Amino acid sequence: MQFIDLVQIAVQAGHGGDGVVAFRREKFVPAGGPAGGDGGRGGDVILEAAANLQTLLDFKYKRCFTAGDGRRGGPKNCTGASALPLLVKVPCGTEVHDLADNAWLGDLTKPGQQLHVAVGGKGGFGNTHYLSNRNRAPEQCTTGHPGQQRQLRLELKLLAEVGLVGCPNAGKSTLIRALSAARPKVADYPFTTLIPNLGVVRRPTGDGTVFADIPGLIQGAAMGAGLGHDFLRHIQRTRLLVHLVDATAEDPSRDGDVLLGELAAYDPTLLDRPRLLALNKSDAVETGTLEHLAATLTQRFQQPCHQISAVTGQGLEQLKQHIWDRLAACS
Repeated sequence: MQFIDLVQIAVQAGHGGDGVVAFRREKFVPAGGPAGGDGGRGGDVILEAAANLQTLLDFKYKRCFTAGDGRRGGPKNCTGASALPLLVKVPCGTEVHDLADNAWLGDLTKPGQQLHVAVGGKGGFGNTHYLSNRNRAPEQCTTGHPGQQRQLRLELKLLAEVGLVGCPNAGKSTLIRALSAARPKVADYPFTTLIPNLGVVRRPTGDGTVFADIPGLIQGAAMGAGLGHDFLRHIQRTRLLVHLVDATAEDPSRDGDVLLGELAAYDPTLLDRPRLLALNKSDAVETGTLEHLAATLTQRFQQPCHQISAVTGQGLEQLKQHIWDRLAACS
């Protein structure tokens, strides 16, 4: 399945039905008067969050959504039928923007949550509305109002509490495989992960916490280098970031600096997000070298450095406990 997290769509609400000119003609009722009904209201376009959708893939094939029009009025003061609203399903975590002025319209984060994005037109008036003492037989009516039309940008931001970030091949996908039942692709070359992956990690209480594995970042990612910054939006909702540093890299300290620099370039507020530092692949480095690296990273980033191995499981229980503690502290 393709992972699509940014699309543009067009929505068109229904037009209101026309009012009509009609007169009451009934036996034994002289001068029955006007009896033209109003037109029905056009249908609204409503976005609704659905729990069973994970991407915006459906909008790759259909980008225009049009609600039904209201029916015209009828004689005997019968109002035309109003059109039903058009419900468009989107995944939870979808932000909606108006392309005309880039205005933020809403954020759909919970299943069943709805957002009206286009309002249907009102129905026109029948000639009954124009009855007066001076005009006892009006012959005018109005047409229905047009429905609202909009161009929208839908932006999906994954709903995860913990985000795993790091340079390419730092072992993020291996870590999420070790912690959860998720099975992202793992290989020994950079940029193996091309899309964000989600995994649910069970707490000791039995509750599940959603982890997001974000594709690797390189220097200049915020300006479009590598995979660019397209997937950085998915960590904006996370409550805690886990910075994964590869212990076997040529310069792990520099990798940590690059990571922080790219986060700051994309969204400076991400640097204020609670975060943990983990030194991965500890099984592939000699003990003395590993201790020196951990001490250097601790001093440089002013926070403890957890030594782990996603392959062997070394230090993972301690890392999970620190994650639960930090989440509890920032809740």
